[in-house]
Amino acid sequence: QVQLVESGGGLVQPGGSLRLSCAASGSIFSIANMGWYRQAPGKERELVARITSGTNYADSVKGRFTISRDNAKNTVYLQMNRLKPEDTALYYCNALVLASGSSRYSDYWGQGTQVTVSS
Repeated sequence: QVQLVESGGGLVQPGGSLRLSCAASGSIFSIANMGWYRQAPGKERELVARITSGTNYADSVKGRFTISRDNAKNTVYLQMNRLKPEDTALYYCNALVLASGSSRYSDYWGQGTQVTVSS
């Protein structure tokens, strides 16, 4: 069993910063990639950033958000700067994991952490 636990969300004023963290734990053999998605009320879930050997970002966050990963801790981070009200959403961590004893990679999701950008 694999668990993803996010932390770091909260309320911040426009122009402010937040750092999200997501730690993967459990019977992990290997993690292929990790990433962050978000879902605002009434909208579909969208990719924010993903990290494998490289990184990719949604156009709306390029230059403001930075994704990084600590492989030794099975943890992914999302540094969010110059936050805007339209960044308000529930942010989900995602990981493609090969669990111990498994023969294929599977997608795992965290429960989400709320980010609210408002004055």
